[in-house]
Amino acid sequence: MITRWLRENAQQYLLRDAQARVARAHGQRPPPSRGSFFWRRIFVPIYRLTPWPIRRRLLAAMPGSHRKHWSTPTRPVGPAI
Repeated sequence: MITRWLRENAQQYLLRDAQARVARAHGQRPPPSRGSFFWRRIFVPIYRLTPWPIRRRLLAAMPGSHRKHWSTPTRPVGPAI
C-alpha cells in the first residue's frame, strides 16, 4: 500500500536526519548520507519547517496506524467493591 511505503520512508529519512543532527551537536561525525535526493534534500527540510498543527492535520488525513483512536470507556455499573 502506498501510504505504508510513504510512512516507512518518511520515518527512515527523518530518523537519519535526527541521528546526523545529534552527532553534529556532540561534535561527532554524522553517519554517511545515503538514499534518495528527494527524501534527504526536499522532504526532510520541508517537514522540519512545517508547523506542528499543519503536520498533525496532514497525518490525520492519511490512513494508517497513527489514526487509531482510543475506545470510549464504559461507565461503571454498581459499587466498585
